[in-house]
Amino acid sequence: MPRKKPFSNKQKKKQLQVKREKKRGETGSSHSSRNASVERGPGRDRQSDTSDSETTDIRRINQQPGTRDSRYDPNRFRLHFEKENKEEVEKRKKISREKILKPVADKELEIDMNQIYPEDKGLDFPRRPSWHYNMQREELLRKEEKSFLEYLEALHSKNPPGTLSHFEHNLETWRQLWRVIEMSDVILLIVDIRHPVLQFPPALYHYITGELKKYIILVINKVDLCPAPLVLAWKHYLSKQFPHLHCICFTSHPGQPYSTLLQKKRMRKKVGWNQAGGPIHIMRACQEITAGRVDLSSWEKKIQRDAVAMGTEGEQADDGSESVLMEHHSDVAMEMNSPTQELYKDGVLTLGCIGFPNVGKSSVLNSLVGRKVVSVSRTPGHTKYFQTYYLTPTVKLCDCPGLVFPSRVDKQLQILAGIYPVSQLQEPYSSVGYLCERTNFLSVLKLTHPDHSPETPRDPNSQDWTAWDVCEAWAERRGYKTAKAARNDVYRAANSLLRLAIDGRLCLCLRPPGYAQSKDEWESHSDLGEIIALQGRKEEEEECGDREDDEGESSSELEEDNDRDADDDEDADGDDEDDTVKADKKGLTLNMFSVLGENECE
Repeated sequence: MPRKKPFSNKQKKKQLQVKREKKRGETGSSHSSRNASVERGPGRDRQSDTSDSETTDIRRINQQPGTRDSRYDPNRFRLHFEKENKEEVEKRKKISREKILKPVADKELEIDMNQIYPEDKGLDFPRRPSWHYNMQREELLRKEEKSFLEYLEALHSKNPPGTLSHFEHNLETWRQLWRVIEMSDVILLIVDIRHPVLQFPPALYHYITGELKKYIILVINKVDLCPAPLVLAWKHYLSKQFPHLHCICFTSHPGQPYSTLLQKKRMRKKVGWNQAGGPIHIMRACQEITAGRVDLSSWEKKIQRDAVAMGTEGEQADDGSESVLMEHHSDVAMEMNSPTQELYKDGVLTLGCIGFPNVGKSSVLNSLVGRKVVSVSRTPGHTKYFQTYYLTPTVKLCDCPGLVFPSRVDKQLQILAGIYPVSQLQEPYSSVGYLCERTNFLSVLKLTHPDHSPETPRDPNSQDWTAWDVCEAWAERRGYKTAKAARNDVYRAANSLLRLAIDGRLCLCLRPPGYAQSKDEWESHSDLGEIIALQGRKEEEEECGDREDDEGESSSELEEDNDRDADDDEDADGDDEDDTVKADKKGLTLNMFSVLGENECE
């Protein structure tokens, strides 16, 4: 018998990599890792990425594996953001090591719409050029590309380099927005209650209500993450600024205590989509808008059935008699209706769900349906196509991929809002510093300063902290070490802290202008009880944030032993259940570090 030829582990790894790529249909690709979302060389992946801004240095984010069906390109709608200057990144990294963190004044947390979207800076969004059914598809695509390039040129002419925040440069994603707006009768514009003005572009509001003569329902989502007075203040502020809005408060997880990480994950696993707070208010707003032109009685009956089923364990089972899920993968523009289409055609109300990444569009859609029909994730750009779902025979829902509109907001705030993928950050430390200056991070994270010596008393408040110190202390507390030298992995720690902020476990809530002066008024407002009821709060839960502060810290490391370092490691519904939860099911009692309570978000 002939002697076997030596075959190293390196060769075996390469063989398996080639086999996986061949199975996915990626014969021309040699980068299959989860970090291969950044372009490796000039001209790479040009055929699958249709960025129409060839004059701008673009970074393409969230590389997805290919499929056997060559007609479907999963990377066509991935995020396209402008690349950051390397010198600026290094400068921010140096500042994060040197700048002493100091708490900002309460006035700094108040933010006005005009600060983010100045009227004189031309912060519009690309519009679909006029077209007709006699146009050839190629002719229309060329016209759209030309219009988009002209839009980018005009935008950059009014805004010097470095002044604009991250915004979408992928024309294909804007085309999805155009189609959803065209086919929808009423637009559900979804924002996050923690920073709603960041995700409410006035240009979109004026276009829909002015030019298209359609209605917008502003869905203020995740209201369980903020104090009720602040929710009420934001609702009144936005209603005053935009009189044609129908403002609705919404939460997919009412009554969820956020006293510990473990408690949050376990409770969110148990809750069903049909227990959301706010669907009835959206239905009432649609009844007011349609004024009897659409029969919404079936929708109202469905909400009543869901309310009855709330007491049952698990998610509501759907009989399938009224539900049809359809995904539109077609690229033929002629299949779309014109913007002047008849409203409520065939007696069907079409609701379009649009908004920025990570505001909870897919969660709102699932909550309205009463069961999971669209996967959700904290990864920006998770929804790749607009999808339609028949809620009832007379109500149709559309889910659009998240879009980032151009603005003048601080990029650090964009990162904390989940607009930019944490796993793709080149320099996360300045964002951690931005977060720590606006939250009570020391009392929450229970950190020990890296320069602390055992001989001195442990008093973190008496020591100066930098963003780098916070990341290093968090890495020490969580046991994050580099592979080779076993040093504290500050990069991983920074990403971990940013994910806590995005998930709402380290809560940063912005405030409308003048909130500090009128805080007492909002705390005694007559409508406050309605917001509290929607949140599902209980009086005994209001100060649960400090309940377990003194019960020990050693067990918190157990919870983090298998921390997800990349967004791709989440499960389909975005609420990952790690080994700690599994350990708790086996009978172990674990104490997690406390996070902000409701009163500490203010």
